[in-house]
Amino acid sequence: MALTLDDVDRFEAARPRLGAIAYRLLGSASEAEDVVQETFLRWQAADVDRVEVPEAWLTKVLTNLCLNQLTSARARRETYVGQWLPEPLLAGDPMLGPADTAEQRESVSFAVLAVLERLSPGERAVYVLREAFGYPHREIAEILDLTEAASQQIFHRAKQHVAAGKARTEVDEAAARRVVEEFLAAATSGRTEPLVRLLTQDAVSIGDGGGKIPARAKAFEGALAVAKFLRGLFRPSKAKRSLVGGSPEVYAFTANGDPAVVAVVAGRVVGVMCLEVTAEGIAGFRNQVNPDKLERATRRWAASDHGEPLLHAF
Repeated sequence: MALTLDDVDRFEAARPRLGAIAYRLLGSASEAEDVVQETFLRWQAADVDRVEVPEAWLTKVLTNLCLNQLTSARARRETYVGQWLPEPLLAGDPMLGPADTAEQRESVSFAVLAVLERLSPGERAVYVLREAFGYPHREIAEILDLTEAASQQIFHRAKQHVAAGKARTEVDEAAARRVVEEFLAAATSGRTEPLVRLLTQDAVSIGDGGGKIPARAKAFEGALAVAKFLRGLFRPSKAKRSLVGGSPEVYAFTANGDPAVVAVVAGRVVGVMCLEVTAEGIAGFRNQVNPDKLERATRRWAASDHGEPLLHAF
């Protein structure tokens, strides 16, 4: 049946929420966009006059499409070159979704998205719908074809997994900038000791180059190993400039709610480094340099007020 303008408007009103759910479930903005579009096609083909609660119908369709996608994604990631990291979302991106509570903000952080990768698709769906969007277990049960009791049990188990894998400290925009400035000063000092002092003893650095940009397949672990890597990363090099197409402008920004270092060459984002800040220091660096996962960040960067660069790297 052909959709009326009201039917289209109803879907467009739901699109931001659908995109935010899909991103948290898939960890990929591009895949989330595809799933949202497929949901629209299903909406277009449905007898919408018989849909009693459009929001619930759309959420159910989208979630089940994401579950199918997650099943196939696990097989694809087994052959992925190097480490797989989520696609970063810069501050202001509507796909970040609701940010009214600490739980909502936390649910889109790189630290939590990394933990969600270790959950089953069903656990991930229950956690996201409940923790990030506040769906009651009765509705989650209907969306996922579960009993309400099963939804509660799955959520409890998933929340325990997530809590065990994170110790993130929330910081506001001004504090995030100070963290990045302090980190960059240490990273470009040419010395290891200033970096070590900023890191936790069990700090980890992970990079995703997707086989297109060199990134170590195994994470760097421990304050000293991470500090040595970061010191080398910011050391000037003709080869590095050649690899990214010039000398990057380096900015302090936020991505997925975390302090972030954003490297830009001629308006193109070539790297996003998210810093996981804890009460003890910086515990993690997640470095996204795969150009396929930075296209949305580049578009968002062009529309953002990002101020002046803190330095030129390489």
